[in-house]
Formats: sequence, structure tokens, C-alpha cells
Amino acid sequence: MNLCLFDLDDTLLPLDSDHAWGDFIVRLGWVEVAEFRRRNDEFFAQYKAGKLDVHAYVAFATLALQQRTPQELAAAHAQFMHEVIEPSILPPALALIAQHRGQGDQMALVTATNDFITAPIARAFGLDTLLAVRLQRDARGTITGQIDGTPSYREGKVLRVQQWLREQGADWSDCKRISVYSDSINDLPLLERATDPVATNPTPALETIARQRGWRILKLYP
Repeated sequence: MNLCLFDLDDTLLPLDSDHAWGDFIVRLGWVEVAEFRRRNDEFFAQYKAGKLDVHAYVAFATLALQQRTPQELAAAHAQFMHEVIEPSILPPALALIAQHRGQGDQMALVTATNDFITAPIARAFGLDTLLAVRLQRDARGTITGQIDGTPSYREGKVLRVQQWLREQGADWSDCKRISVYSDSINDLPLLERATDPVATNPTPALETIARQRGWRILKLYP
């Protein structure tokens, strides 16, 4: 098996979908603007610094979702895809995915952004396997603000990929080649599992490590 794992935000997409969703629901009037922006930006800074409390963030970020009907959520996400995400799905990212598909690689999108936001994005990229932060839902399907299982953040990405491989009766050692694409220092644990780690549109911190270790650096976007 050849394995290819893609990060999403600032890797395949030239934006952070989680933060963009926050800006989007501000425009919809679903949150109190000043306080939400302050806290959203604060959590985003923590993420970039590798210090995010993912459970606290999910509880905050999903509060507006808990108060909306499934119909409202579906309509809002369709609008988000049309206005924000689809214009940001650019040819270099699609070509990269097509390249690995042509090589017969087993591919997955592995992201710390939650599955509500990212499931439609994965489909838009043509990626069948999504390993995202799973939002807990109650018996009626309402989002609770809690995380279901291991969050796919930092070392949690390695654990989630391992669980996925085991569900297929496989393990890391069964993979002849493992390609990992990411922009973020948060994904260092996953990049270190790769035979072909690719620092993609990397942050300065990850680019420094990539150059020190001789990893490939890929700039998908200007």
C-alpha cells in the first residue's frame, strides 16, 4: 500500500476553513460580533502556536451550531461552500490529488477542523476518506459541543490514521510509501511518520525544520 495524507487548511486550501466559518457566521448574524471575533482570533493564535485546547475550542466554536435546526445548518453550509470554499479550490491542489490518485495511492484528508465543516469540503476535493474532529451528536442528531473520540489534532492525527489503517486490516508497516502534506508545525508528529514528508505552503517554523531535515518544500500557491 502507498499512503497519501493531506492536511486541509493552508495546505490544500489557501485559507483556514475553521476560521473562515467563524467569519461566515458573524456575517450571518448568528453570534455577537465583537466577543466572537475576539475569542475566535484568540483560539486561532493558540492553534498557530501549537497550544490550542481543542476541547475548549470546539465547545466555543459549535455553540451557534447547537442552536440551529438541521435545515438551517445545511442551508448555511451550502452558502459557505458556494461563497467561500469553492472559489478557493484551485487547480494546483486538484492536480496534486489527481497525481496521487493516478499512482493508485490510498488517500485521506486528515484535519483538526471538525467534520461538520469539512465533510462537504472533502467531497468537493474528491477525497472519500475524511479523518476530522468528530462532533458528538445526541439522539436527535443535535451537536452537543463535545468531541466524539480522539481529536485529530497533533499526536491525535497519528492515532486516528492508525485506527483507520487497522479498520482495513493494515498498519503503518504495510505502507511502502507514506506521503504527508502539511503547512503546520502542529502536524510534525504525522510528518515524522512519513517516508515522503512534504512541507506544503509551510509556516516559518515548519519551513525551518523542513530545511534542517532535508524535507521537500512545496508551494502550491503564490
